[in-house]
Amino acid sequence: MLMIQIKWVFVLLMSILMVACSQELSFQNDVMPILAANCSDCHTTGGEGYNKSGFNVTNYENLMKGTKFGPVIVPGNSASSPLYQLISHATDVKIQMPPHHKEALAEGRREPLTDAQIAIIGKWIDQGAKNN
Repeated sequence: MLMIQIKWVFVLLMSILMVACSQELSFQNDVMPILAANCSDCHTTGGEGYNKSGFNVTNYENLMKGTKFGPVIVPGNSASSPLYQLISHATDVKIQMPPHHKEALAEGRREPLTDAQIAIIGKWIDQGAKNN
């Protein structure tokens, strides 16, 4: 009897986890607040990041346009998206975003994004980087 109860508790927990993991993220509600709080000071017209790269994160259209060097988001593939590579510490410390190492090429310094913030942006990209 105890094994049956444990089995059902496990099934219930796994179902809840699968629903939570499959929840669609919203650009406006989930991603934009992270960008506004951590990126927009530099990556808006007149900011250091914008002046160097042409990258503006103040709205969906600008974000998807990318930098003067090209797009930074590959919808459906966070691992191939330069934005995700930069925020998830998969690049040289000199160019990681937000700049937080003393070796960073940028003059400004900020705290790195949290693992949860990185996961939200990555999942949003993997879900197709929709304007929702």
